[in-house]
Amino acid sequence: MTGAKASQQKSAGRRSMRVRRPTGPPGRAARIRAATADPRLTVAAGRAAVLNQRELLLLARERSQSPLVSMRQFATTTPGKLIIICLLLVISCITFGWYSSYSLDHRTKLLQDTINSAEPIAESSQVLYSSLSIADAAANSSFISGGLAPQDLRDRYSTAIATAAQALVHSASGTIENPQTQSDLNVLAAQLPVYTGLVETARTNNRLANPVGSAYLGEASNLMQSVILPAAERVYEQRSAAISDTKNNFTRPLWGVYISVTLLLLALLATHRYVARRSRRLINIGLLVAIVAIVVSLLWVLIGGVLSVSSTSEAENSGARPLHDLTTIRNLTQQARSDETLALARLGDEGSLDSSYTQATSQINELLKAYHDNRSQTEGQDAVDNAISALTRWQNAHGQMVERSNVGDFVGAISWAVGDRPDGSAAAYSDVDEALTQGIAETRSAFRDDVNTARVVLGFAGTGVLVLGILAALATAVGFYPRIREYR
Repeated sequence: MTGAKASQQKSAGRRSMRVRRPTGPPGRAARIRAATADPRLTVAAGRAAVLNQRELLLLARERSQSPLVSMRQFATTTPGKLIIICLLLVISCITFGWYSSYSLDHRTKLLQDTINSAEPIAESSQVLYSSLSIADAAANSSFISGGLAPQDLRDRYSTAIATAAQALVHSASGTIENPQTQSDLNVLAAQLPVYTGLVETARTNNRLANPVGSAYLGEASNLMQSVILPAAERVYEQRSAAISDTKNNFTRPLWGVYISVTLLLLALLATHRYVARRSRRLINIGLLVAIVAIVVSLLWVLIGGVLSVSSTSEAENSGARPLHDLTTIRNLTQQARSDETLALARLGDEGSLDSSYTQATSQINELLKAYHDNRSQTEGQDAVDNAISALTRWQNAHGQMVERSNVGDFVGAISWAVGDRPDGSAAAYSDVDEALTQGIAETRSAFRDDVNTARVVLGFAGTGVLVLGILAALATAVGFYPRIREYR
């Protein structure tokens, strides 16, 4: 009995202990038993586990993606597209302003350099050649005058040599890219003192009545005609090429600027239409301001460019070309005068020198008539008319000189050649040279005025277009800002 009671007490205690366990959610074993008991719950639990794994994988993949991928996905959205378009337009406006400003300022600087550097150097080269020719003619004239040369001839020679030396220094300034030009300048610098030394030796012997003076003068004139003047002529041709090609250098339209501003304007118009359709607003103030700024830039560049091209064309036709023609005529005039006076100093060679004079004056006459007949060259016409009249008187006086020389009347020939006769060669030659100098001054002034006009019309275009480009960029950003904020 005692054993049976003990067993019953233990069983009752166990039951009481089971009853006192806290009730709660089923444990893992219970869940497994429940799932095993219902097959549908097993399938649903499996699907849930698979979905949770996929979500975790997608989340991990999104976190591990590159920022570029995220940006690419953002770019496909409407706010992303607006931001990209805004950035492209802002960069384009600033780039257009910088490029246009650089192009316009570069052309303006080239025009300014033409006025301040290239043209004055070319003028100095022309003065160099003319002064050397005048010095040679004055040296020959003072020699055939006999004894002590007249003061005016000595002054003319000294002034011409001093002017030539000064012009040589100025002609050597600036950039010298042509090796031939540098060589010619070196020849001029080296041979000019040799020439003046030969002339002084000839003068000294002439005052002492030594016949060898004529030989020294012939050597000096030969040095001038065969070495010095050809070198000076090459320097002038090279230096004048910088202004003779003005039309080719500055009449080319600024196609890069025109194309870029046109494309930018079309892009702004297309963008304004796109934003208006997206936002359902007819006008975007910011984009409208940008369009107006670019239109003003386009008109400014077009009008300034057309006026600049017109002025540079006029500078070529009314300035550089006639300036070169008149300079060539004046150089031939100096050569003819040198041949005329040297023929009396070198009596054994007067035939060839007279032939050279006749050839030079014939060429001068043809060039003057061609200039006169070309009515498109309005500058210097009065000066050319005066030169033609003076040339006719010079040729008549030269005929009188040759006639006296042929009969042995050297005193009369010298009087017609270098005397102070109003109808003599000296007076007529001075009138021709004075008329040509006046024509050169007029055409040079016309060239400088036209080039300066071409520079002025482009003067502030570069800065103005840059400011308008920046204004267009700011206006574009302001116009896009409220449209982008609508998608926040």
